Amino acid sequence: LIAYFAERMISAETLKRNGIMQKKSGYEIAIAFPYWCKGNLVNCKYRDKDKRFWQEKDTETILYGLDDIEDASDIIIVEGEMDKLAMEEAGFRNCVSVPDGAPSSVSKKEVPAEEQDTKYQYLWNCKEYLKKASRIILATDGDPPGQALAEELARRIGRERCWRVKWPKKNDVDHFKDANEVLMYLGPSALKDVIETAELYPIIGLFNFRDFFDEIDQYYHRTRGYELGVSTGWRALDNLYNVVPGELTIVTGVPNSGKSEWIDALLCNLNRSVGWKFALCSMENKVRDHARKLIEKYIKRPFFDAGYGSDAERMSVQELEEGKKWLSDTFSLIRCENDSLPNIEWVLGLARAAVLRHGVRGLVIDPYNELDHQRRANQTETEYVSQMLTKIKRFAQHHSCHVWFVAHPRQLHHWTGAPPNLYDISGSAHFINKCDNGIVIHRNRDPEAGPVDLVQVCVRKVRNKVVGNIGDAFLSYDRVTGVYNDFDEPQKR
Repeated sequence: LIAYFAERMISAETLKRNGIMQKKSGYEIAIAFPYWCKGNLVNCKYRDKDKRFWQEKDTETILYGLDDIEDASDIIIVEGEMDKLAMEEAGFRNCVSVPDGAPSSVSKKEVPAEEQDTKYQYLWNCKEYLKKASRIILATDGDPPGQALAEELARRIGRERCWRVKWPKKNDVDHFKDANEVLMYLGPSALKDVIETAELYPIIGLFNFRDFFDEIDQYYHRTRGYELGVSTGWRALDNLYNVVPGELTIVTGVPNSGKSEWIDALLCNLNRSVGWKFALCSMENKVRDHARKLIEKYIKRPFFDAGYGSDAERMSVQELEEGKKWLSDTFSLIRCENDSLPNIEWVLGLARAAVLRHGVRGLVIDPYNELDHQRRANQTETEYVSQMLTKIKRFAQHHSCHVWFVAHPRQLHHWTGAPPNLYDISGSAHFINKCDNGIVIHRNRDPEAGPVDLVQVCVRKVRNKVVGNIGDAFLSYDRVTGVYNDFDEPQKR
């Protein structure tokens, strides 16, 4: 027996201290691992040369090595008795082993009540020992069952008290499997380092900044792209509003102020400058009308020989074909063609498919009041809007996709012609509270107040000071082509 354990780097002294014995099993000798509790023999587990295990019947299930963790503030839990002995060779007596090995996978069910948790009854039987510990290091095997065991233990002990080990590499591909293997091949000092460098057990939703250091470094060195946003294409807006992937921009304005037209023009600029693709959920537009507006902005000629086109030459058939190809390459359409109204989950589900299938970087939802906003009987509109915007922001952040959401202002009874406020949006103040950027589009209607092609872009909220500021910019609107220009730019192609 001593020679057998010596091959595994476990000394006779450690065997003697733990009371390791042997038992005749047929014509073979089996190793006997006695389970002690307060000096009393509670159980005994056996292992033969073929690595078959069995235990005494009708005994209480407890952790192996239980007396070694009495009053311990730090406890190590391993997957087998051999690993418990290996830990002692590395200088850790405050170690116990589970008695029944590991499950094949993590259970998808909730943790059962104590009296019904038969598989892990040994934990409940030893809870008085475990509850005294402030730190519990889970050093289970590195294979999938071992990791499943660690998760099941953490679920019951409490993740907030748990740490986990990272077994060292065996080669470029594989890691060492457990404590005894590390002891045999790397020695006790290496096993000691494994325990001393254990990491906090992950808790879903709870992080440390060090978990994001790579991302922070990439942000600092600007290696991921678009850290300072993408220019809108209008110099007047460069210091006020730039488009950042993963953000939500709320756009509002009085009816016929050009909110949708301005967003369409912005998408054309972004496609021209950085090649972004977009998903359009534009429920107030017929497909053919929306196509006409976009192609006019792209070709910069009117679609028809009509009054709005003045004396400008209509686009040619060749230019139409060029525009159609551009539409096909650049945009995905999200449309509900039956009589029902789509809800936000339906829109975001299709937008997610467009991101994964077509690589879109921007989503337009235009407008808010064309969505189905049925809510629970006990839910206020404010609560509903808050949850809806949270879903949109999570989609944007998860898929690194910028979202423009058009929301109309409520009815302005005493409107004087000035741009509305973001707090005037119908439904909830959360439209301004939750968005990353808030923009009001306002078009001059009074010839005495200035040019009727004057468009005021009011940037009323910018959460990220790196990419913009609050302020106003002025653009000129070409009614013939739907193109927006800086004032010093020619309006023809």
